[in-house]
Amino acid sequence: MGIFKSKWEVDDKVKAAPAGGVLAVWGTPGCGKTVVSVKIAENLCKRGEDVILIFADMTTPPMPYLCPPSDLTGKGSLGSILAAARVNDVLVRRNCVLYSKSRHLSLIGFRKGENRFSYPPYEDAQARELIGAARELAPFVIVDCSGHVTTNRLTAIALMEADRVIRLTGCDLKAVSYLSSQLPLLADAKWNAEGHLVAASDVKPNEASGSIEQVLGRVSFRIPHSREVETQFLEGNLLKDLCYKESRPFRAAVDEICVEALGL
Repeated sequence: MGIFKSKWEVDDKVKAAPAGGVLAVWGTPGCGKTVVSVKIAENLCKRGEDVILIFADMTTPPMPYLCPPSDLTGKGSLGSILAAARVNDVLVRRNCVLYSKSRHLSLIGFRKGENRFSYPPYEDAQARELIGAARELAPFVIVDCSGHVTTNRLTAIALMEADRVIRLTGCDLKAVSYLSSQLPLLADAKWNAEGHLVAASDVKPNEASGSIEQVLGRVSFRIPHSREVETQFLEGNLLKDLCYKESRPFRAAVDEICVEALGL
């Protein structure tokens, strides 16, 4: 089914993947964190890179609406990983869900109907061990973070452990208000908030994105709105290729992120 599965079937001893990087995608509510995370992972897979995509959201788990259920293989859950006393690469690989249309992509997240109360509470150690184990299994790890840093330990740890953080923000005053409220929580040096790569996300032609960027300060990327992406999201088919001409600017922005943030 997938490159990870074939490796594990051939040899039950986990083999370390080439050194790569962890990218955390965080930002304002409704800015498209999951969409951008998925499209970055898809871009990497098309380049022949192995990717583990981790969904930290435990309130609205993304895996049930990513693609048709028949495209996914496996019944693993993020909850089963974090509920363990210790997390290692064997446990992580056992709970990866494979995407049947790409041998390079594995997914980790909550299943349909699950929430954070479906499993025992977890500690920072389990979240840190999960990210460390994922590093060993794939050269690229993408963490689709929750917007709630204070209540989602996995998000908090991902922001600290990631090699690079993309901070997405919508081009509206609600997004500015959110960041002015949440960024002070990341003031400690361990968060390296100054090192975040800021991206204006889902930018629509009628939005005053230039004015918002003046308020936000440095903006590294502009990710334009795509009707095709929006349709994929509404239809539950985000892992489908983008093929319409109007999506070219969106695809170009994702390419730019992969080059600048991940060094491809």
